[in-house]
Amino acid sequence: ELQVEPLTPADGRRIADLIERYADLGLSGTDASLIAIAERLGATRIATLDRRHFGTVRPRHAAAFELVP
Repeated sequence: ELQVEPLTPADGRRIADLIERYADLGLSGTDASLIAIAERLGATRIATLDRRHFGTVRPRHAAAFELVP
């Protein structure tokens, strides 16, 4: 089951922070928004083929994301 999660103003600030902090990585707004939402929801498992970005970024709520597959 999928759920659409809207962005909050706090997410917007976190997205900007992530894009600035990981500028050398070329983190996109899309990836940064997923990270911000995952942090807010306390999610640690992310389904992605983009291991470069999600494997590098350190979320606030966990040591690292668990990437699947």
